Amino acid sequence: MTTSLNGRTALVTGAGRGIGRAIALELAKTGVRVALVARSHDELTDSAASVHELGGTAVVITGDVADPDQLARCANRARDELGGVDILINNAAVVWPLGPSAEIDSTDWAAAIGINVVAVASLTFALLPAMLEQKWGRIVNVSSGVVTRPASMIGGNAYVTGKAALEAHTVNLAAELADSGVAVNAFRPGSVDTAMQAWIRGQDPDRIGVNLHQRFSRSYAEGSLITAERSARSLLDRLPGEETGQIWDVTDSVSHSSP
Repeated sequence: MTTSLNGRTALVTGAGRGIGRAIALELAKTGVRVALVARSHDELTDSAASVHELGGTAVVITGDVADPDQLARCANRARDELGGVDILINNAAVVWPLGPSAEIDSTDWAAAIGINVVAVASLTFALLPAMLEQKWGRIVNVSSGVVTRPASMIGGNAYVTGKAALEAHTVNLAAELADSGVAVNAFRPGSVDTAMQAWIRGQDPDRIGVNLHQRFSRSYAEGSLITAERSARSLLDRLPGEETGQIWDVTDSVSHSSP
């Protein structure tokens, strides 16, 4: 069963660029009013302008999800300015720290887990009560295909660990909320041509690991990366449905999407 998203409200983290921006624009096309959250005000302003060009409504909320106080403020502002949040897209994430695990600062490792897992759970728990009260909500946690092949990203232990934990959190929470009307799913967006990918390619191979650097550089050189827009459309095809506790992978449908 599917339902129309028209008239719903959404909060999208990491909405200033890349996958988050593309998801926000796709939501706007379906009639969803969006709260755009990220650290960069200028990037968010550009995303909001694109939403407005589509005839949609966008609220710019500058904030760092790594800071619990700022995270709470973002949730409150989204509720206040949109009249509630029906859809939550937890997209913001970091790929650092990269390099041999024995050389990684444990504080940096913990900070990455804080952004990629703890902030996701915190924002979800802040917005969940209202979704449960209205008996409708959609929560999507943006993960990564690396969870299925963790040994392929040597040098990215924090990122791989965080995404695996994120999927466990997703499936467990979905089971807890079964039959509540709130669906919780994870989305593996595929290898997308984003600023994060470019950042990895720009790192010193000797610092992050030659194999890791070559892996990302090769994907770009071979033209195997997909666009953020294509990935976002794959997610929007699934979002209105009732299924929950699923790990959606863009590769399951990307071949059926238009370029």
